Amino acid sequence: MSDATTPDPTVETGTADRIQVTLSSASVYPRKAPFAFEIAAELGYDGMEVMVWSDETTQDARALAKLSADHGMPIRSIHAPTLLVSQRVWGRAPGPKLRKTVDLAMEVGARTVVVHPPFRWQYKYAREFADLVRELDDGGDVTIAVENMYPWRGGKREMQAYLPGWDPTDHDYDHVTLDLSHAAVAQQDSLALLDVFDGRLAHVHLADGSASAKDEHLVPGRGDQPCADVLAELVRRGWSGDVVVEIATRRATDAAERREDLAASLAFARTYLTPGDHPDYVPPPGHRHRSLDAW
Repeated sequence: MSDATTPDPTVETGTADRIQVTLSSASVYPRKAPFAFEIAAELGYDGMEVMVWSDETTQDARALAKLSADHGMPIRSIHAPTLLVSQRVWGRAPGPKLRKTVDLAMEVGARTVVVHPPFRWQYKYAREFADLVRELDDGGDVTIAVENMYPWRGGKREMQAYLPGWDPTDHDYDHVTLDLSHAAVAQQDSLALLDVFDGRLAHVHLADGSASAKDEHLVPGRGDQPCADVLAELVRRGWSGDVVVEIATRRATDAAERREDLAASLAFARTYLTPGDHPDYVPPPGHRHRSLDAW
């Protein structure tokens, strides 16, 4: 697709109630939260999802509120510190960490908290997880959206790393997050998952994948998930959650490569979240580096 048909991601499209496209702070790793807010504002994103991890700014409501005000970027969602790399953030007890994430979300005005299911070695947490999620969700101020994960694979072996399971389809959580990169690892079709999750779908993490055993979080359009069809179908259904760009840029060789990937992801999202006929958007080819396993 030529530059003439490439949409400008900084241009507002549609009405005020269009689906919001936000940026996950994880998308700039290893850069930290202040850079994420800065680049999101520069490129024209609608707001931020903050991934809570070792970056102390992501744990501090006052610091986050200042970044939000300084850059005009509302914090619309918070990702709980439930990754392997964030197991020691706010202590080791995962239940209290989820409660603290909800408190942080309310302090900064975020309406959604994303959480992964427990790891299989977190036996006590796994037993109480569904009840805890429902309790916090029933509070009414913040939606708790459990994210789809995937089996861990190595060679011909597959390990079930999550309890009570990696697939929210098998559990009765009231709200779920659809991550398209995770669906790729699980060898699922994200478009089909829209029907499976149906009214429970509260949140979307936009990234691509290639059915690799690695969680690639590619720029949408650079893998084999039906990213464009998923976005168009969300519009057709009148869905009203946020689409969060959550790509991996940690192997970018310079700032220009990282910016290009973030801009391309936003342009892709805005193109296919625009109702009606329009030219397709093909992101520029990926750089020669390959993404490491993401999250």
